[in-house]
Amino acid sequence: MVTQDEVFASGNSAHIWQKYCGFLDLSTEQFMRLQAGLLLEQIDQIAASPLARKLMPSRPRTVEEFRRLTPLTTYADYAPDLSARNESALAVKPASWVCTSGRGGSIKWIPWTETAMEIFAEAGIAAGILACANQKGEVRVRSGMRALANLASPPYGSGLLCQVMIEKMGVTLMPPFAGTETLEFAARTQLGFKMGLRNGVDLLSSLTSVLIKMGENFSQSSGQMKLSRGLLHPRILGRLVAAWVNCKIQRRSLLPRDLWPIKGLIAYGMDTDLYREQLRHYWGREPLEIYAATESGTIATQAWNKKGLTFIPYTSFYEFIPEEEWLQNRQNPRYQPSTVLLNQVQPGKRYEIVITSYYGMPFLRYRIGDLIRITSLEDKAAGIHLPQMVFVSRADDLIDLAGFTRLDEKTLGAALLQTGFRYEDWTARKESANGKNRLKLYIEPKGNTTNTVIWEEQLHQALSAISEDYRDLSRMLEYQPLEVRLLPEGSFQRYYKDRQQAGADLAHLKPPHMNASDLMINKLLPN
Repeated sequence: MVTQDEVFASGNSAHIWQKYCGFLDLSTEQFMRLQAGLLLEQIDQIAASPLARKLMPSRPRTVEEFRRLTPLTTYADYAPDLSARNESALAVKPASWVCTSGRGGSIKWIPWTETAMEIFAEAGIAAGILACANQKGEVRVRSGMRALANLASPPYGSGLLCQVMIEKMGVTLMPPFAGTETLEFAARTQLGFKMGLRNGVDLLSSLTSVLIKMGENFSQSSGQMKLSRGLLHPRILGRLVAAWVNCKIQRRSLLPRDLWPIKGLIAYGMDTDLYREQLRHYWGREPLEIYAATESGTIATQAWNKKGLTFIPYTSFYEFIPEEEWLQNRQNPRYQPSTVLLNQVQPGKRYEIVITSYYGMPFLRYRIGDLIRITSLEDKAAGIHLPQMVFVSRADDLIDLAGFTRLDEKTLGAALLQTGFRYEDWTARKESANGKNRLKLYIEPKGNTTNTVIWEEQLHQALSAISEDYRDLSRMLEYQPLEVRLLPEGSFQRYYKDRQQAGADLAHLKPPHMNASDLMINKLLPN
C-alpha cells in the first residue's frame, strides 16, 4: 500500500495533485454522492454507541431520514461526556483528545479518531499544496521544505495536526514542538522568527493579525535595526545585509519578503480578505485562506487562484440553515430551523453551517456557530463547478440594530480599513442610550487622529457606503447610530497582560471584536 510519505517522495506531481486536490474537479452531483456515502458509513459505525443513541432517536437508513429524525445539536448536548473525556460513550476510541476554546473562556474537548486525524491532515496538506501553486496541477511542495507556523502547541488541534502533516510531507517545522511545548505563544513566534532568519522559510502559516503586525514592525524599525549578538551568525548576517542593500537601492523600508522569498502563505482569521493587499505587500505572496473548526477539520479552502473558498467533501457532512430560519430560531429558541444541502444553496445568501462527523467522531447535525455566505455556485474561470463561500462571522457575533440591519465583524473591519485611520485594536457592541440603540465602538487609535468627531464621521460614511441596510437605517430613523469611544494608548496591551497573568486561554487573551461583555469593556477603560 502506498503511504502518503511515498506519494511525496515519488515526486509525481499528477499523482500528488489528484490525491490531495482532486476534489476541486468534482461536480455538485458527485460531491453530494460522496457526502451521502460517507454519512451512511458513519451512521453504521456509531449508531450503537451510547452517545449516538442519546442524540439519534432511531437508526436512519437514508440521508433524508437522518435529517428528519435527528435534532440539531450544540456542544452542550455532548459536554457531559466529552468534558469528562468519557471514552465509553463513544463508538471509536480516540487517538487523541484535542482542545479548543469556547465562548467565555471555556475549553471544549474533542475526540479525534485515528482515521479522522489522517483525513484532516490530508485536507491540511491540500491547503499547503494550493498555497504554493500558481496554476492548476502545480505541486511545489517537496520534502525538506522549511515551514514557519505560529500555532498553539498540542493538545490544541492545530498544533497536533501540524505535527501529523509535517511528518507526512517531510517538512521541517520552525520552531519544532518538541522541547518548546511550555513556551508561550509570543515566545514561540519570536523563536520561529530567529530560526527563519538563519535557515530561510519556504512555507508560512499564521493568523492574519500576526502576519500584519510582523510586517508593520519590519517596516517601522528597519531604519533603526541594530545588529545584536543573536544576529551575528554568518547566515543571518548575510541574509540581512543582502536584503538591506536591495531595499536601499529601491529606496524603501525593509519588509519580510526581502528576507524570505516564500513559496506559500496560509493565513487564517476572518480578516484575511480585508488585509489581502497588505499581506501581499509585506510577504510578497498571495495568501491562501482556509476555513476550519476543531470539530470538523478543514471545511473549505481557496484554490490555486486564491479567490472563493471551495468546500472539501470528505471531512464532514454539511447542512446549511438559511438566515431567515436562523433568525426565527434566534427569536424563539424552541423553534427548530430547517436546513438545506449544498446543492440547494443560493448565491448571495447567508447560512449557519451544520456539520455531521465522519470516521467515528461523535458530532451529529452539530451547530458550529458560524455564518457563511455563498458567493457563487461555481468558479467558471478556474473550472471549479462547486459553490463558493466566504466566512461571515460567528452566529452570535452579529449586532442587530432596530431589527433592521445586522452588522458582522467583516463589515465593520472593512469600514475601518476604508477610513485609512491607524489603530491598535477595537471591539464593538450594541448599547442603549436615551431610549435609542447605538453601535458603540471602542478603539485604540495610533498616530495623531484622536478627534472623536472625525472618527465618527469618517466611519459612519464608510459604513453607509459598504452596508445599504446601515445607510437606510440612519436615514429612516434620522439619527446616526454610531458612537466611538477612543481608548488611551496601551489599553489592549494592558488587557492582554492582565488576562495572561490570570492564566487565560490563548484564544481569550484579547476581547472579541463583537459583543464584548461589560466585564471586558470595564477592563479596557481607563481606571
